[in-house]
This record gives sequence, C-alpha cells and structure tokens, in this order.
Amino acid sequence: MDALTLIKTRRSTRKFLQKPVEQEKLEQIIEAGRFAPSGGNNQTTHFIVIRDKMVLQELARIAREEFAKMELGPDTYASLATAIRLSKNGTYVFHYNAPVLVLAANRIGYGNNMADCSCAVENMMIMANALDLGSCWINQVNWLNANPAMMAYLKTLGLQEDEAVYVSVVLGYPDTVDGLPLRRVVERKGNPVTWVG
Repeated sequence: MDALTLIKTRRSTRKFLQKPVEQEKLEQIIEAGRFAPSGGNNQTTHFIVIRDKMVLQELARIAREEFAKMELGPDTYASLATAIRLSKNGTYVFHYNAPVLVLAANRIGYGNNMADCSCAVENMMIMANALDLGSCWINQVNWLNANPAMMAYLKTLGLQEDEAVYVSVVLGYPDTVDGLPLRRVVERKGNPVTWVG
C-alpha cells in the first residue's frame, strides 16, 4: 500500500490472537518509531518492548487496582471513566491481552516528551498496518505516570528515574476471520481544515 492508504486504513485493534509477533516484524516497527521526528532532533524517546505474559498480567493487575481506587466525577474523560468502572468490577485489562505492549517513555519536564512519543507511536502503528498487524494506542499507563505503584514496577522493567511513559501501543495479529487488520476507511466527520492563500 502507498503511504496515504496505510494511514487511512489504520484502525484500532482490540482483539488479538495469542500468536507471537515475529522478531523481524517487531524490529521493523520499533525502527519506524526510532526514526520519527523529535523536538530539536533530541531522540530521547525510550522504547520498552514487553512480550513477557507474566509482566503483561502484572501491569494489568496494577492498573486495575489503581484505577479501582479512583472516583468518577461528572467531567471524567469517557475512556478513563470506562477504565475506572471496569476496574471496580475487577474485569479490566487495559492492553486487550495483546502479545506485545510497547511503552514510549521520555524525560520528565522535557517540553516535547508527549509530542515525541506520539510521533513515534504513530509511525509504529502505520508500520504495523503495513506488516498486516493490528495495533491500538494505549493511554492507561500515561494516566498512571505519577502513580507510585505503577512507577515502581515500571522502573523494574528499565524505566529510568528521570522518565515517565507518555504513550503506549499494543501490537499483535488481529483476531479476525482472515487474521488481518480491519482496514475500513472511516469517513471524517471532524478535523476541519481552513485554507489560507
């Protein structure tokens, strides 16, 4: 597919086969992230690639316990409200049981930390689509990047003292009839464009 088609057909996958992603494909996806733009070409995004099922289960447990402690307010962001409700029910698995979770971390206090991580993860999701893999942007670790329990565990996985996770992405083979990502192009109803000149 050409670049615009890859972008237009990238859809979020939330149901994955329990099939490992080949190392070669993962390396291509991570490389796509490493070559994303960064503020001042600083290249400070730190990628933590998690394939260990026990680690993924522990991350889900910590997130579930920490979200369950939160209270819902009238202005709680819809996705966060869902995380809190499902966590209180004990059923929440933020990473959709995908075989791979990639955390994109960067320096705390660095003005482009979120932007740099976002550019990297978008590159990775487009590359995953090119490789017939599903992906989904994950906010939940970012929502807990000031949480002591989550931060302590992330440091055992290689997160540095001066870093936090700003964006995450799950990767894997979609659990679809043909094993391919759903690639339906969805009409844009928002994102207006103003042309000047």
